[in-house]
Amino acid sequence: MRRKLLTRFPEEADEIEAVLDRLVSRDLQSDARFVGLWLSMQINRSRGPIRIRYEARAKGVEQLIDAALAERDIDWFEQALDCAQRKFPSGIADEQRAKAYRFLSYRGFETDAIHYALTELRLNRSTNSSFDD
Repeated sequence: MRRKLLTRFPEEADEIEAVLDRLVSRDLQSDARFVGLWLSMQINRSRGPIRIRYEARAKGVEQLIDAALAERDIDWFEQALDCAQRKFPSGIADEQRAKAYRFLSYRGFETDAIHYALTELRLNRSTNSSFDD
């Protein structure tokens, strides 16, 4: 918040500091609370840890996000699978594997989680197609 306000009102630096100090002392502004809410929102949007850390760095809360990620017990493999299932509800064929990999990579999932999700999707497609026959 400080950085954004200083960019917009550089001549008001002293006043900005005083107001921010008052907000913090009254617990009306808290980076930790912001990070917790923002992290929940990112997880609900099916974002992986790489993208979350990248965006946190841009917001200036990288250290806080690392601590928040460590506190939560997030199964990134299942998160990646859930994200892939929403994007490819009927599973993936071998021709779609590269597209699905790029999609999950863009979402910020790590390679191991992507491989797990794609393997599960392919297995689900195989299982579902055998019932269709």
